Amino acid sequence: MKKIEAIIKPFKLEEVKDALAREGIPGVTVTEVKGFGRQKGHKEMYRGAEYVVEFLPKVKVEVIITDDKLAVALNAITKAAATGRIGDGKVFVLNVEDAVRIRTGETGDSAVA
Repeated sequence: MKKIEAIIKPFKLEEVKDALAREGIPGVTVTEVKGFGRQKGHKEMYRGAEYVVEFLPKVKVEVIITDDKLAVALNAITKAAATGRIGDGKVFVLNVEDAVRIRTGETGDSAVA
């Protein structure tokens, strides 16, 4: 099993969710986060004073999937989240040792399928 963590622009969340659902991956966890990468934030004006916004609002989408759906899920996320501009985000893939569905006690791939 794999865990995908995608840090994306907030306005792309619905597109990513819909793209995953079309590929048969309906379950996601979403967290509002803040951060920066190469872009190092940006400058804004407020009442005539310039200030730097270092931590930009982002959304973290987490998905646990079976190994055979990894390529499909990665493709769906990257295509749906892309704008072609700086700050589109990152996608990380991690190994998952095990999973347990609390309601039924199922473990492994059957717990996430």
